[in-house]
Amino acid sequence: MQITPLTGGLGAEVQGADIRQEADFAPLFEAFKTHSVLVIRGQAEVTPEDHIAFARRFGPINVNRFFKPVDGHPEIATVLKEKDQRAAVGEGWHTDHSYDEAPAMGSLLRAIEVPPYGGDTLFVSMSQAYDSLSPKMQKILEGLSAWHSSRHVFGMAAQDSEAVRSGRLSNAEAATQDVLHPVVIKHPFSGRKSLFVNPVFTTRIDGLSAAESEALLQMLYQHCQQPELQARVRWQAGDITLWDNRATWHKAINDYHGFRRYMHRITVEGCPLEGVSA
Repeated sequence: MQITPLTGGLGAEVQGADIRQEADFAPLFEAFKTHSVLVIRGQAEVTPEDHIAFARRFGPINVNRFFKPVDGHPEIATVLKEKDQRAAVGEGWHTDHSYDEAPAMGSLLRAIEVPPYGGDTLFVSMSQAYDSLSPKMQKILEGLSAWHSSRHVFGMAAQDSEAVRSGRLSNAEAATQDVLHPVVIKHPFSGRKSLFVNPVFTTRIDGLSAAESEALLQMLYQHCQQPELQARVRWQAGDITLWDNRATWHKAINDYHGFRRYMHRITVEGCPLEGVSA
């Protein structure tokens, strides 16, 4: 097994692994804890059952409320953009399931069909984002919490979106989640301090006025989008990419109009997050 970093601070590419082999799990898990994003190449022979079994080695599976499931496999969410569709699900910077009381530990995305070019996924290191703030700003943020919600993304307000009309997203009545998380968390694996806000699901910072909250969040969002904090995954059919939702943002690059992109995603349950001042 060969593990090669993607950048100086985030992500790694894995060659020579087989997720079906129990012996390969321990080194993959250690690499996952170190790099936060792993691109495991050469998994074209993996079945949905293999995908599920691999995910369960990390923890219990979170069955997604809103994505269309794969037929016969409710644990697997369909991530699909047909060649005649314009909108891709996940185009905005986000962290999966940050609206849950116990945000997802990680996501495992398997590439079934990829376009001939484009369709990459970008990631941001939220621990590097925290580390690169000034010490005074770090102290300010460590005393704050922010609200996250599913309502405005998956609820009734989003029912006119192409994703809903095409059947890729549904179940708007289940979008009832509102939760308060620390703005700066101690990562459950490493204890490293990381920012935990994102542009899609974070709605406001608790205890600030609307104007103060918006100004602070927008500053953080701009800060986090620096290229130095990012890693880019260029997909090949058969890849499985897994990422730590407590340590990263990600977004889908929607630059492949006229081509189909079809993937299977499994989300693994996480734990409640601890703030640094707790």
